[in-house]
Amino acid sequence: MGKLFDIALLVLIVLSVILVMLESIATISKQYHNYFYIAEWIVTVFFTLEYIARIIVIKRPKKYIFSFYGIVDLLSTLPSYLGFLMGGHNLFFAIRALRLLRVFRILKITRYVGESHKLIIALKNSRPKILVFLFAVLIVCIITGTLMHLIEGKESGFTNIPISIYWCIVTLTTVGFGDIAPITPLGQFLAGLLMIMGYGIIAVPTGIVGAEFSKSNEESIAKNTQVCPHCNEEKHLSDADFCHNCGNKLNE
Repeated sequence: MGKLFDIALLVLIVLSVILVMLESIATISKQYHNYFYIAEWIVTVFFTLEYIARIIVIKRPKKYIFSFYGIVDLLSTLPSYLGFLMGGHNLFFAIRALRLLRVFRILKITRYVGESHKLIIALKNSRPKILVFLFAVLIVCIITGTLMHLIEGKESGFTNIPISIYWCIVTLTTVGFGDIAPITPLGQFLAGLLMIMGYGIIAVPTGIVGAEFSKSNEESIAKNTQVCPHCNEEKHLSDADFCHNCGNKLNE
């Protein structure tokens, strides 16, 4: 029953996000407004019951209410009620902004994805290294942006240092909008170096998080190494005494 509930919840989350997207299209919203309204309240009631049920059954309600998932669950239900209470043509834009918060329901999916827990741990372990790396990238962008402002000047669109830093970030991430471009040989040479550097910079955070993810995965496997000699069931905890499949005693 718990699994069926989770599957139904996942389906509703995806459907509710699709509804938000479709509702933002004026022609579709105008034609099917009533259907969207009914569907939204069905989803809202379901999420409200889920939120209340979690508060009732959990041992420490305050911990859940102020947790990441608790806040996400609250944001999933509030917009519809606030829109209903704040009804009126004068508040149309405020209501619309509140209703767009329903898109946060997509974050509820992470609770039901098993590997997401490992990824979150890997990101937390990588946080100091990534922060140092981002700080170094920021220094590069400030220095390069200042140089480009001095080299190119207002004629090329590098009117001030913040604009030049913006160009540097766009170039370093290999996005390249093309709204600003260097025209002097020295500026083009510096831009070329920045582009080449961008490929290496993009790979660094991926490597840091990937290494931590692999490390946490190896530690998880190491903790679940016992194999039952009777039924060959794997993935027992290292300190387990009995098999969780057949109940027989494990290796000494």
